[in-house]
Amino acid sequence: PTMAHSKALLVLENFIGGKFVPCSSYIDSYNPSTGDVYCRVPDSGKEEVEAAVKAAKDAFPIWSSKSPLERSQILNKLADLIEHDLEEFAQAESKDQGKTITFARTVDIPRAVHNFRFFASSILHHVTECSEMPAMGCVHYTSRAPVGVAGLISPWNLPLYLLTWKIAPAIACGNTVVAKPSEMTSVTAWMMCKLLEKAGVPPGVVNVVFGTGARAGEALVCHPDVPLISFTGSTRTAQRITESSAPHCKRLSLELGGKNPAIIFDDADLSQCVPTTVRSSFANQGEICLCTSRIFVQRGIYSEFLKRFVAEAKKWKTGNPSDPTIDVGALISKEHLEKVRTYVKKAQAEGARVLCGEGVDPLALPPGNQKGYFMLPTVIAEVKDESCCMQEEIFGPVTCVVAFDTEEEVIRRANGVKYGLAATVWSGNVGRVHRVAHRLQSGLVWTNCWLVRDLNLPFGGMKASGIGREGAKDSYEFFTEVKTITIKH
Repeated sequence: PTMAHSKALLVLENFIGGKFVPCSSYIDSYNPSTGDVYCRVPDSGKEEVEAAVKAAKDAFPIWSSKSPLERSQILNKLADLIEHDLEEFAQAESKDQGKTITFARTVDIPRAVHNFRFFASSILHHVTECSEMPAMGCVHYTSRAPVGVAGLISPWNLPLYLLTWKIAPAIACGNTVVAKPSEMTSVTAWMMCKLLEKAGVPPGVVNVVFGTGARAGEALVCHPDVPLISFTGSTRTAQRITESSAPHCKRLSLELGGKNPAIIFDDADLSQCVPTTVRSSFANQGEICLCTSRIFVQRGIYSEFLKRFVAEAKKWKTGNPSDPTIDVGALISKEHLEKVRTYVKKAQAEGARVLCGEGVDPLALPPGNQKGYFMLPTVIAEVKDESCCMQEEIFGPVTCVVAFDTEEEVIRRANGVKYGLAATVWSGNVGRVHRVAHRLQSGLVWTNCWLVRDLNLPFGGMKASGIGREGAKDSYEFFTEVKTITIKH
């Protein structure tokens, strides 16, 4: 590119030891709604990670010796600063990720603010355990201490939301961090770095190194001075992380993919169920690990559900993410869009019916968005359970609807994938709701709703959906080392 061209691009820098540091090489980041390069992201490797880990190690003694209350006040200050710039953050997230401005404004950025406030509060309320042994004249108690430098690797679908879900508990507990956001969506992390000093976060407590998983991520995971890694992303990357970190006996928290079922019984309230299930299928372009991509409908209401569901899905408008009336923005990348389309083609080749969306309905885009990575909400029916469309995580605006007869059968089919992150059950029968919820192999089960979260409670998946849980107590346990102390009196 010419100098004039590269001047207009946003150029990010790593944030190490409280300072922005230029990098020797950069990678392009695209605006998914136009297909143009709009940002240059550092292509960090071993050297940059080494510098960041050193800064984090140096900052650890002072930060870890602060009281929970002092750390809490700093987290709250940071939350206030992000909230003050909410609109700027939302615009940046939408442009960088392709999500609608509405979603960024109402979900991503408010949740990032809430993550800091939540852990600023929860860190003040933990108690440790104590046990007495009068016969032995002993009392035992536990104490918890921060672990050290936390390596945090976050994905591209909810960039600031999922990065702060890791940073907040890590630093609340007194650890220092080296974070690596996705190279495709790094802008809001870089913007957050600009606020750290003003919030009172000492230099070196939060370091952000930008780059790819293969270089920056690998260097972080293999670093002997990073005792724990929290990762959200694909199961395949998690396998790599597990292998690389095994020689160092690292502590891992892995939040991976899902192939989440919605189970709709014939006594479901369709007036609630249909709009919510459309949202749970297509929100954020279907790029949420909690989205429902397999919808099992009891045969008695199957055709009625399908008719209403497709009609509702067709109302969702796809287009320029910065238009507040739009429901579906752009997918993250050209490659990802191709991958998602391939699944739809496979379904058709297997004899399934595409009822709306990709390849069926015309996609009209505004002039500036013709080269963007857009796809209509797509509903596929009559897919076989063994099809890759029912087994693999598609992670796009595609959902499969199939019929079932009995409770027993649907539980077996819903559990018949390698994943186990979230499930949704729709029924008016309380007994059935509890029975089914207990038998689903899933870390989260929502009944008659979707994505209602209480951050106090454990979040995470079973099977290939991950290892470990996050939440008030769970994150505290992950980000601290516990010690049992016995005193004989």
